Amino acid sequence: MTMAKIKLFANLRESAGESELEVQGKTVQEILDALLSKFPQLQEMVFNEIDGKKELRSYINILINGDNVMHLEGLDTIVNDDDEIAIFPPVSGG
Repeated sequence: MTMAKIKLFANLRESAGESELEVQGKTVQEILDALLSKFPQLQEMVFNEIDGKKELRSYINILINGDNVMHLEGLDTIVNDDDEIAIFPPVSGG
């Protein structure tokens, strides 16, 4: 199974109490599932649940090595060893 480095930003980092960790999974969805099983408090920040189906919130950006997964295969994007996954919630400020 693949080991990927996860970087959390803004309120995701604050809620998890960690900015960086490693998680195993073959796809972005499996990585997110592992992350959310470790930090269930992030569930509502990352996903909407509509009619029993989880959907990534539209304002959450997930990048693999700098590429937005929505421009790849979405949550089905394959993760390779040593990939770096960054998860960005909406950020505002001045």
